[in-house]
Amino acid sequence: MVPEIAKVQVALGERSYPIYIGSGLLGRSDIYRRHIPSSQVMLVSNETVAPLYLPKLTEALQGFKVESVILPDGEQYKTLEVWNQIFNQLLRKQFNRQCTIIALGGGVVGDMAGFAAATYQRGVHFIQVPTTLLAQVDSSVGGKTGINHALGKNMIGAFYQPRCVVVDIETLASLDQRQLSAGIAEVIKYGLINDAAFFAWLESNMDALLARDPWALAYAVEHSCLDKAQVVAADEKEAGQRALLNLGHTFGHAIETGMGYGQWLHGEAVAAGMCMAADMSRRLGWLTSDAQARIIALVRRAGLPITPPNDINRERFLSLMGVDKKIMDGRLRLVLLKAIGVSLVTDAFDQTELNNTLNGYAGKPD
Repeated sequence: MVPEIAKVQVALGERSYPIYIGSGLLGRSDIYRRHIPSSQVMLVSNETVAPLYLPKLTEALQGFKVESVILPDGEQYKTLEVWNQIFNQLLRKQFNRQCTIIALGGGVVGDMAGFAAATYQRGVHFIQVPTTLLAQVDSSVGGKTGINHALGKNMIGAFYQPRCVVVDIETLASLDQRQLSAGIAEVIKYGLINDAAFFAWLESNMDALLARDPWALAYAVEHSCLDKAQVVAADEKEAGQRALLNLGHTFGHAIETGMGYGQWLHGEAVAAGMCMAADMSRRLGWLTSDAQARIIALVRRAGLPITPPNDINRERFLSLMGVDKKIMDGRLRLVLLKAIGVSLVTDAFDQTELNNTLNGYAGKPD
């Protein structure tokens, strides 16, 4: 058991909110009650998570008018059509603009429920209860919400902050090992972009994380949330610094879209994408071969892919990367590395080296 609740504050002025991290928080009614301003609560979950955790959350919300909508599980269902099921239920149950939507699940549920909260009656209250490691350390924090389009991932959405995030470490016990590893990819990302000491901690504690040691998991979640909260507070709507959080994502989103949503988990695609970004950074002379080797070794130890799928060639990669939110004035911007813990967003790179990475990447230094 993790003995105490950690609290990370996301400082955004009047939109500031807490992230509660601990063990057994799912059933803590006192936490929810302080952040729900009216009687109507709509729980949004999916077919996998709802049987495990919906009854406990519903019990914690006794006294509220609680309804639920259960979505199919998987990235391939993060669509306009499935998203509309949330509105159908809100309208059938006559929910008003003072209602609260609570997302119970992983990143897909959180993104879709958050986008529904941002748009239903032009904005209603929203709470995140993430149940996967990836959602706990990344997608539930920072207010990015949205759905996918067949031509690009997360291209339709809104910035919309929750009233709070409730992270119960105990929900990670139900994750399969592949999903756990996918979440660790985003944890590794924080070490790479601005926290070399955390990267070194991950090198020393990867075995504990994979074994689901509660202390290691709680530390990794809290540290990741602290790192992300700091970046989001400085750049809420990704005008500059926040784009660093997309390390590996331009390559990764191309993999997800090109392979078909759901074939590669988001964290798996990001892991391969981070290795590709490290490879390109080395080719540009910015990252040492030793640093690249450390990155690849840690990603591999986490049980994650270090190379992209063979099914996507250079031309297809470039086409898919052309549909990216970081493109400005027709120029592709990438998040690259100067060192472990030192990253930058730039369009000032030699296209030849991008082509070389896409053509010849082998997952290890030359």
